[in-house]
Amino acid sequence: MANVVIVVGAQWGDEGKGRIIDLLTPSVDAVVRFQGGANAGHTVVIGDTRTVLHLVPSGILHAGCLCVIGNGVVLDPKVLIDEIEGLHSQGYLKDPKMLAISGNAHLVLPYHRQIDQLREERLGGARIGTTGRGIGPAYEDKASRQGIRFGEMIDPHAFRSRLEQVLPEKNELIKLLGGIPVNIDDICEEANEWRIKLSHHLTDTALLLNRYIEQGKKILFEGAQGTMLDIDHGTYPYVTSSNTVAGGACCGAGIGPTKIDDVLGIMKAYTTRVGEGPFPTEEKGAIGEMLQSRGKEFGATTGRKRRCGWFDSVILRYSIRVNGITMLSLTKLDVLTGINPLKICIAYEIDGKRIDYLPSSKFEFSRCKPIYEELNGWKEDITNIKRIEDLPSATRLYINRLAELAGVPIAIVSTGFERSAHIMLKDPFA
Repeated sequence: MANVVIVVGAQWGDEGKGRIIDLLTPSVDAVVRFQGGANAGHTVVIGDTRTVLHLVPSGILHAGCLCVIGNGVVLDPKVLIDEIEGLHSQGYLKDPKMLAISGNAHLVLPYHRQIDQLREERLGGARIGTTGRGIGPAYEDKASRQGIRFGEMIDPHAFRSRLEQVLPEKNELIKLLGGIPVNIDDICEEANEWRIKLSHHLTDTALLLNRYIEQGKKILFEGAQGTMLDIDHGTYPYVTSSNTVAGGACCGAGIGPTKIDDVLGIMKAYTTRVGEGPFPTEEKGAIGEMLQSRGKEFGATTGRKRRCGWFDSVILRYSIRVNGITMLSLTKLDVLTGINPLKICIAYEIDGKRIDYLPSSKFEFSRCKPIYEELNGWKEDITNIKRIEDLPSATRLYINRLAELAGVPIAIVSTGFERSAHIMLKDPFA
């Protein structure tokens, strides 16, 4: 029986991690965000209500579950306050003690957002496809030891002192990029509101989580984005600014790797990505448009259309390797209903050579052409099916083939947008 499980995206993000975490939360005592920032968008649909979470862990929709924002997250106070107030309006987070924020989490401040947006504008056709939320510049400051942490914001004098140290250089950069310098008094005035509304969430989260583990409590670590957007292991430079892989949970939450029991990888039944960068199985014609429309493939953070294509098992195997994935969850299977035939990428061809691995060079990866295997599709509605044996035979064949290519068992199959639309083959915490 597992007590500590990490959930990661096995593709380019947007795999449906939020809904799977929401599904598993009744079995756990805490859900932890360990990296990323407000560039993440986890969507949970309950009845007619669609809730999008950017910073607060998806477990917040269940009373009694402790939600933790770990030290590896970069925190935009304004976005977080808006999100908390939105949750309050829906009747969630009635007990403020159920949200704990690490004092070591770095802040995303107004100058980070401006620098991010100005840089992207200057790149023009060579742009990365950033969300413009200031995530990259905030992680830059963390690495260069110029960052300001959540715990420092609580003390107004310490906060202003830190701003006086770093802001002159930031304003010079903003001017160089063609922007308008940021006023220190404006930031400090905003911070007064942040302090009032957020200071009571300040917690030594690493100590808290390790005590939970010692007590045998169940913890779910919630990854943001996906493996292929990892700063080290993704399709660099078209990546995010943090480690999205499972190893990032240990650094981003302050627990040791020996405490982890399982890693659950989330994968769509097809493939999507937002932003720029190579995408071997992308379909730019009718199939891509159909997947985009049926799957409601719009970025939860930016609203941008997601690029869509066939399932890529080469990427999946790579994700399994770098994350140590022990089980998988398959989402949005219902989106494929009525498409015939279905294609699965089983290898690539590059310069006339067949390969079954991901090239390390972005130049090579951009030249990879998918080698497909075709399977029959199905026409039957699968959204209300609760047992795997009741699925159409073609659907079961598709699931089994993905599991065979992965070499890892599929534990959960999602068959629709609703919270109840899933088939649980193996509960990670049971």
